[in-house]
Amino acid sequence: MSERIAVFGTGYLGATHAAGMAELGHEVIGVDIDPDKIARLSRGEVPFYEPHLPELLRKHVDSGRLRFTTDVETAAEFADVFFIGVGTPQVSGGYAADVSQVESVIETLGPLLTRPAVILGKSTVPVGTAERLAQRVRDVAPAGSDVDLGWNPEFLREGFAVKDTLQPDRLVLGVDRARPGRIEEVARRVYAAMLERDTPFLVTDYATSELVKVSANAFLATKISFINAIAEVCEATGADVRDLADAIGHDERIGRKFLGAGLGFGGGCLPKDIRAFQARANELGVDQALAFLREVDGVNLRRREHAVTLAERLVGGLDGVRIAVLGAAFKPDSDDIRDSPALDVAGTLHLRGAEVVVHDPEANENAAKIWPTLNYVDDPLEACRKAELVIVATEWKQFRALNPSDLKSIVATPRVIDGRNCLPSQEWIDAGWEYRGMGRLAG
Repeated sequence: MSERIAVFGTGYLGATHAAGMAELGHEVIGVDIDPDKIARLSRGEVPFYEPHLPELLRKHVDSGRLRFTTDVETAAEFADVFFIGVGTPQVSGGYAADVSQVESVIETLGPLLTRPAVILGKSTVPVGTAERLAQRVRDVAPAGSDVDLGWNPEFLREGFAVKDTLQPDRLVLGVDRARPGRIEEVARRVYAAMLERDTPFLVTDYATSELVKVSANAFLATKISFINAIAEVCEATGADVRDLADAIGHDERIGRKFLGAGLGFGGGCLPKDIRAFQARANELGVDQALAFLREVDGVNLRRREHAVTLAERLVGGLDGVRIAVLGAAFKPDSDDIRDSPALDVAGTLHLRGAEVVVHDPEANENAAKIWPTLNYVDDPLEACRKAELVIVATEWKQFRALNPSDLKSIVATPRVIDGRNCLPSQEWIDAGWEYRGMGRLAG
């Protein structure tokens, strides 16, 4: 059954969700306050890089099933189901999440709701937010108690967002336990195609649904920082962290995924979410329960400094040294440079006197807005020309496929730091390169 849906927020989450809902057969309108973004989306143009999303967006803009507007009144009149997919960034000068954009949607949309409606929040918010907003929207909406709010957290991975939207590994819905029926009924209609494929559907209370996303991210961040902490021990002892991760990954209680040592995690979710989780725990008086996340964050940030220190040691001082940094995005298949370890390393090397040349297949333009004093080139070979050190900082497949013998002929000195442990190390060593991995002394 087709639903009439409005998605508030057309950034990475909102635009992907809007296109995904259209693909599921619904009529969808995306809403944003940015007229330039709305104009681009209305032309079928995605204002950020995400594989497969441009094709999906154009398909449904052309079909008429998906459209965009800056007019909240138009959206309120059109839709019966409203998704909130706006950002919740870290507050300036603190760790907590800024939920002002979510609150703004409620304050703007609520007074326009004159008939029964269901609002489903997808944004990542501190626990306790949904219950507060559910009461607020009923207070300001003319429809009053006929407006229901549920929380339906997203679990998108950048680079796989379309797949994660259309083929999620689970759906979570937080409802008001005093009035759960209608929210679940509407959500089941919205996600009917997924439920027919036996996608797990977990219905719970508001607080649990809010905690699911931040708990998942906290666990992943902890696993990544664990292997990076072990990498420090491996470097001190001459052990190989990649072999170690392979060995412990065979334990089914542990698993191999997210045990890749390197420069650590970044992006707009994991760093922000674990900090906001700590801040909320402090407000609730249970800060000691999440005290370990401070060290998780600390280990993660320490890996960036370690890469800079390793570079300085390899070249014998950074002043005036030409260094190629391959990668600016926080991960491959993305142009997202938020809290990017790659860009952080490049910028720090530059501040310490190095001549840094950066190449990223998709993120150069975004990176230049943050670090305009770095040199950016459109080709990895050009970035490496006459370099005294090459650092692979984002594991793009293009970098993994580089031929070390060909590259050796254009660099000044064949030295490489494999910041993601993604290169075939023995091939580089056999080609005459001085190779250093993260948690791997050589080979």
